[in-house]
Amino acid sequence: MENCGLYLAKMRQTAPLVQNITNYVSMNVMANVMLAAGASPAMVHAREEAAEFAGFTSALSINIGTLSSDWVEAMLSAAEVASKRGIPWVFDPVAAGATAFRRKTSEQIMALHPTIVRGNASEILALAGAIGTGKGVDSSDGVAAAEDGAKRLAKASGAVVAVTGPVDFVTDGRESYRVANGHAMMPLVTALGCSLTGVVAAFAVGQAPLNATVAALAYYGLAGEHAGRTAIGPGSFQVAFIDALHNLMPVQISLGAKVTSA
Repeated sequence: MENCGLYLAKMRQTAPLVQNITNYVSMNVMANVMLAAGASPAMVHAREEAAEFAGFTSALSINIGTLSSDWVEAMLSAAEVASKRGIPWVFDPVAAGATAFRRKTSEQIMALHPTIVRGNASEILALAGAIGTGKGVDSSDGVAAAEDGAKRLAKASGAVVAVTGPVDFVTDGRESYRVANGHAMMPLVTALGCSLTGVVAAFAVGQAPLNATVAALAYYGLAGEHAGRTAIGPGSFQVAFIDALHNLMPVQISLGAKVTSA
């Protein structure tokens, strides 16, 4: 895929309003990451207003990291509105196979037809019906182990499926890509994965979901590479990473994206 930077340029031009129903751990980091990228994040999760807010937002992201019954109700009502409106929405199935509550919630969310699903290998395997070896929100499965499951899930659900890890795998069930951008320190900073889901949602506004997802992952990983050049540990990496998201230009993304067809 060529010219990944064009997707960043369009996202920044529109500065889309993205509603994020995410977990307590990631809210602050995610908001700062999305602002640095050029989007407009809104952390709106109350069941009394989630659906109403989804009625005028440009995109939606849903993350099941810290579940409660009220939050599930908010997620389902907002996702239903997003699907009816035809706006892009992204599902982040955190530890989807870990408990019965998470499995049921994931099934309910998937039934509402997300535009994009982004998770680690164990989470995608859980959604695809396979048994992974994930530990809580972490993954002990490699990305390659989930590629066939991702394709099956994409074909069955109609969603673009992104399996993220050292080398990301993105598929719509017919066409697939690998994205090799990133830095080893990224998993050491809490909520960077959750924050990526919001960035993917922002990129998908008005753009083809498969290509937008690939471009978002390349941009995010390249920001990690830039941050890693100066960081001396996870704390300084987080600061440098947010700065890199803000400072990277579209031409740098097009030149630095490590994207190959799979």
